[in-house]
Amino acid sequence: MSKIVFITGASKGFGKLWAEALLQRGDKVAATARNLHALDGLVKTYGDNILPLTLDVNNRAEVFSTVDKVQKHFGRIDVLINNAGYGVFGTTEETTEEQARTQMETNFFGSLWVTQAVLPVLRQQQSGHIIQVSSFLGLTTIPMLGLYNASKFAVEGLIETVGSEVAHLGIKTTLIEPSGYATDWAGASATQTTADINDYHPVREAFAKSAEHPDMWGKPEATVAPLLDVIDSPNPPQRLLFGKIAYHGMQQVYTKRLEDINNWKAVSIAAHG
Repeated sequence: MSKIVFITGASKGFGKLWAEALLQRGDKVAATARNLHALDGLVKTYGDNILPLTLDVNNRAEVFSTVDKVQKHFGRIDVLINNAGYGVFGTTEETTEEQARTQMETNFFGSLWVTQAVLPVLRQQQSGHIIQVSSFLGLTTIPMLGLYNASKFAVEGLIETVGSEVAHLGIKTTLIEPSGYATDWAGASATQTTADINDYHPVREAFAKSAEHPDMWGKPEATVAPLLDVIDSPNPPQRLLFGKIAYHGMQQVYTKRLEDINNWKAVSIAAHG
């Protein structure tokens, strides 16, 4: 049976790639974008199986109206892929108030509004799957992406909590946590800070050098089969890392965290009183 999938941020990158993969296998897709012309090719190829919708996830009222349109058009929503988001590049001190607020507004509050809008539909159905595109930087951090890291840490806490609140209703949640991929996430979709504090030059240089590593960036098309596996699984994971950089990096991070927890066990217990 084909699924009804609602996906945000479908104009490019993962969103467009996954929307096309879903359509190719016969699913029906409600695809949102700020610029609907970016979806013209999919509409021409897949006709009524795709519902293109303009959406700014920062506009809560528009989010709820869009979800209502999707439900009325397709009759249900089986899967939400909360994909809209971007990154602010620059050190934390150099990030402006506007950049910081807009980063959180899109990555965190945008995900919150879409989740809140879809949940009544899923509750009524007593079924559904919320797939939130997070990042391995919602589990650990790297310099030069402080506000992006923070937004994804917030998203991780949000969706994990939602999962615990709705599991008894037959609703599943999954956090997809990619490392870097060769999309335009670090290019045209990114925002750069403009301040240039000399003390941070070594950090900037090290960050730029790491990005030049030939094996740093994953192939976006390699994510298609894993995503479909998650959607089709009767018991999907709560979290799933995408990419070997994410996998090996998080193994090291969690090993070190467990060492610290165990080394300071006596102090932690004593702090209880």
